[in-house]
Amino acid sequence: MRRRRTSARTVAAVLAGAIGAAALAAPWWVSAPGRDPTRSPLHAEAIGVIAEQREVLDATRLAELRPGTRALDDATATTQLRWLAGGTVPGAGTPWQPMVRTALLDLHVLTLGTDPGEAAAIAAWSTRWRFVWPRDAAFVAAAYAVTGHPDDAARVLAFLQRVQPTSGRFQARYLPDGSGGVPDERGEEADGAGWTLWALARVTATDPALTGRFHPLLVRSTRACLDSLAAGRDGLPAPGLDYWEVPTGRVTLGVAAPALAGLEAAVPLLRDRGETELADRAERAATDLDRAITSVFAPSGYPREAGGVHRDAAVTFLLPPFRTPSAATYPAIRRAWLSAQQELLRPAGGLAPGARWRADGISWTPETALFALTAAASSEPSDHAVARHWLDWLDTHRTKGGALPEKVLRDGSPGSAAPLAWTAALTVLTVAVLSAPPAA
Repeated sequence: MRRRRTSARTVAAVLAGAIGAAALAAPWWVSAPGRDPTRSPLHAEAIGVIAEQREVLDATRLAELRPGTRALDDATATTQLRWLAGGTVPGAGTPWQPMVRTALLDLHVLTLGTDPGEAAAIAAWSTRWRFVWPRDAAFVAAAYAVTGHPDDAARVLAFLQRVQPTSGRFQARYLPDGSGGVPDERGEEADGAGWTLWALARVTATDPALTGRFHPLLVRSTRACLDSLAAGRDGLPAPGLDYWEVPTGRVTLGVAAPALAGLEAAVPLLRDRGETELADRAERAATDLDRAITSVFAPSGYPREAGGVHRDAAVTFLLPPFRTPSAATYPAIRRAWLSAQQELLRPAGGLAPGARWRADGISWTPETALFALTAAASSEPSDHAVARHWLDWLDTHRTKGGALPEKVLRDGSPGSAAPLAWTAALTVLTVAVLSAPPAA
């Protein structure tokens, strides 16, 4: 693994180039006292597979992996290489191709189940992460779809369709055994239905024949978004858990924006399935929600919470590839997107989930990758430099085994669970978008 220390001032320079001549203030932590860099130690350098059994590998065992695989035996290596060859690896010829290739293999390792009809896309192999978060699984399905693995994408969505209750409101996470059970009383996570609809649109775009198979998932998730809006105020969804998984009495952009992206994605799918009345309701609701988000969040620069002032990574959810804002709202959203990256900076050069996240100096790779993805999908050429910067940062902060970790500690070392499926999926999607030929 190549290792390059990325300073926050380097990040600031990249963003300054994207913003123009604006001078960026020093982040809050530049003069802050140091924290213990071992607060979130790395759980694994990589995960290896032998005879369908997964094993945690530390640095001393990395040499056991068969070349170019996550396999510990020849038969598994053959299976993994055949699977990889059945699709595409985005970024051919770019510096990120090895990272994307490894990320795809890690997604394959973290997708459990031999049932040809469904599979559990777990967040990570570490014990506390060995569950299916609907949000994370939705991104895994999208990554499979864009890399030519539609059957795997469908299996991941099939798991979500089976565990989804009739209300359409997903629990925060599920046991991977397919029972539909949950590991604790964390409760519902309000962004699950929206992300599932967005992912369903991505998957069916590559294989339209799948739309009929996921009719229940489509209808239930749409109704869940509509029900949340009906229970909310000021045209916004009711407050609930978003990707922070922190209770709040205020509605967050992390709940409202996925609902908007999901409803907009659902409308053409519903019309294709003959669900005209539901499609009309979803279209009207999306229009009203878009207007409400602008009315409530735009005056304060699109903060995390309605009535708040501090931004978080959810501002990315208002931009492509999640949705396309109107010409009237785009400039303000983009300004907030650029400013958020400065406000979320951490000492190792990555980003935190939000400006008011705990002051531990830790960078989080999923949030950093969200900004990379939206930068790659931007129509602004200067933003593509931002995407390349974040991809380089992710690449240089992988584990010794090449896995993308959940966190990067203050001293630049990887920490917490690795590989993390959400980050791996976002990285695959980012390079796929950035490497795509320009639209005619």
